[in-house]
Amino acid sequence: MPTTHAYSAPSAKAALGPFTLERREPRAQDVLIDIQYCGVCHSDIHQARDEWGGAIFPMVPGHEIVGKVSQVGSAVTDFKVGDSVGVGCFVDSCRECPPCLQGDEQYCERGMVSTYNGRQRDGTPTYGGYSTRITVDSKYVLRIPEGIPLERAAPLLCAGITTYSPLRHYGLKPGGKLAVVGLGGLGHMGVKLGKAMGAEVTVLSTSPSKRDDALALGATHFAATSDKKTFKALANQFDLILDTVSAPHDYNAYLGLLKLDGTMILVGVPEAPTPLAAFPLVMKRRKLGGSLIGGIRETQEMLDFCAKHQVASDVEVIPIQKINEAYERMLKGDVRYRFVIDIASLKQA
Repeated sequence: MPTTHAYSAPSAKAALGPFTLERREPRAQDVLIDIQYCGVCHSDIHQARDEWGGAIFPMVPGHEIVGKVSQVGSAVTDFKVGDSVGVGCFVDSCRECPPCLQGDEQYCERGMVSTYNGRQRDGTPTYGGYSTRITVDSKYVLRIPEGIPLERAAPLLCAGITTYSPLRHYGLKPGGKLAVVGLGGLGHMGVKLGKAMGAEVTVLSTSPSKRDDALALGATHFAATSDKKTFKALANQFDLILDTVSAPHDYNAYLGLLKLDGTMILVGVPEAPTPLAAFPLVMKRRKLGGSLIGGIRETQEMLDFCAKHQVASDVEVIPIQKINEAYERMLKGDVRYRFVIDIASLKQA
């Protein structure tokens, strides 16, 4: 197997730079993918800087991977050379536990094998999509439908499924009232998917300046939560609240915006625990839930839904050489709404 060029973080908080690695030769069930684009997720920053602990260095981030199949193993029947495919947040699971058997591999009881910063069953570290190729078991590969530009499909493998899965699982219905908290990489997908599912979408943001963007993305309403009157004006309004914010904020205030039997779903992960009071829940029989990503079957369903409804991520394509600058811009919220690396820039480096 030729050497694979990549960008890696050599240690916590160090700048990312050129790196080479060896991908395994495709086994019978494997697919070798020439990567064309890789999205940049906020979790890439957390992990490359070891903010969540347990980081494995050197680390090649990237779990929003799209490209073309360049080789298939002898037992692969679902893919052929030249197919447009994707790889999301995990590349293996135990395949035997109840979650795996029901198609929820992301909740594997033995732990899913992360696309990067994880370990394969034999203990070797996994390296992600900031690289020119990747070898993956075909059962964990997604088909990218025609009609979605590959660069705009990449973030669907994380941001797309992170928002699609809870909207489906918690029962968003046509005509339902959905509030999306935050308008970043996750939030903008929540707006687009909620609208495509037929919901009346309201964006809740601390930044009044995001009003026009929210409405342009398909939201029906916008409310600035920096104005405390908002919480009184919108009390008891929503069937579902999709909370995409990872900065500290008051869950109790947002729970008060739910109708009777409404549900607030957390997909953002603040670094510190958030105090939770019982009254906002018990007084209206409200529910507070969470969601990670989706399994392979549901992720493919999401991709097909996006193709049918012409939903894709809004992206800014960058060369790999600007990845460190992109990280700093992401921390400032200076991207609409997802950076995507053009891997051709890595091949030319």
